[in-house]
Amino acid sequence: MNLEDRKIIHVDMDAFYASVEQLDAPELKGKPLAVGGSSKRGVVAAASYEARKYGVRSAMPSVTAARLCPDLIFVKARFERYREVSQQIREIFLDYTDLVEPLSLDEAYLDVTENKLNYPSATIIAYDIRRRIYETTGLTASAGISVNKFIAKVASDYNKPNGQKTITPDEVLEFLEELEIRKFHGIGKVTAEKMYQHGIFNGADLKLKTKEFLAEHYGKSGLHYYNIVRGIHKSAVKPDRIRKSLGAERTFSDNISSEIFMMERLNQIAEEIERRLAKNNVAGKTVTLKIKYSDFKMQTRSKTIANYINKKEEILEIATELVRQESFRESVRLLGLSLSNLNTEDKEEEEPVEVQLEFEF
Repeated sequence: MNLEDRKIIHVDMDAFYASVEQLDAPELKGKPLAVGGSSKRGVVAAASYEARKYGVRSAMPSVTAARLCPDLIFVKARFERYREVSQQIREIFLDYTDLVEPLSLDEAYLDVTENKLNYPSATIIAYDIRRRIYETTGLTASAGISVNKFIAKVASDYNKPNGQKTITPDEVLEFLEELEIRKFHGIGKVTAEKMYQHGIFNGADLKLKTKEFLAEHYGKSGLHYYNIVRGIHKSAVKPDRIRKSLGAERTFSDNISSEIFMMERLNQIAEEIERRLAKNNVAGKTVTLKIKYSDFKMQTRSKTIANYINKKEEILEIATELVRQESFRESVRLLGLSLSNLNTEDKEEEEPVEVQLEFEF
């Protein structure tokens, strides 16, 4: 099948965690709401649209969110409830196609090129899915529809909340050329600023850069940028999405600077990772230590070994090496460990990996 003949839908729930909380507690509807801890170490996992008007965003420190929005209401995350609703939504997707690739609890790709209801239009399918989600859960969703995952993902943000946008094959190139560079999925704030310095402000500017230029200045991602601005994104919708890493992290109520305290916390984190590895029946070769300092600056240290490991003692041994690799320059507010280079990976897949953050409260 020609890649341009594919029909891909990206469905993204609107402010999912916050919307579930407002659904279950009607008195919260229409009010600025943040899901997450309200303590000085808390982090916003999700914000309602009422809160977003004040600049409150996910991953923002709770103290910053409260300063931006003095009337902000904090509620504790209930992931079991979110998973329950997510499963209801997943079942709706499966009525249309078995080619469903969840990215998280609140978003997924669907390949409806050939669908169970034999609908000729992916746009109609997206409308129908969004209608059924609302009737089943009381929640709204947005959708993007196009010929590949990248464009569908970008399109789903266009008419949020509770809307959708279709980019047909003959509209793809013009759409990408006019697209602001910061709206390209996968191009974050730091990369966008770098691109501005190179005179790249939209897709048309990006398209003018040669493959060699992009590789020189953006490394392996350069080829990805070169392709996506030309509408080339060959990644298929994978129902059984391959896990790329598994990890856990902890934010501390008080900054720590003692190596003894750090090792105590890392021991707890390694125990949690061992449990998750056993549950998923996986092992890995690369251990990464994540450090967030008291000034919020982040550092990672990694080590790859020849054999697969999945036991706490093995993970902690390498983590200890990484801790002692160099002195910590400040006190520490967060420590995390992850195991990657897993024995489940498809070695032929070379697309950029999407990282999902897990917030601990």
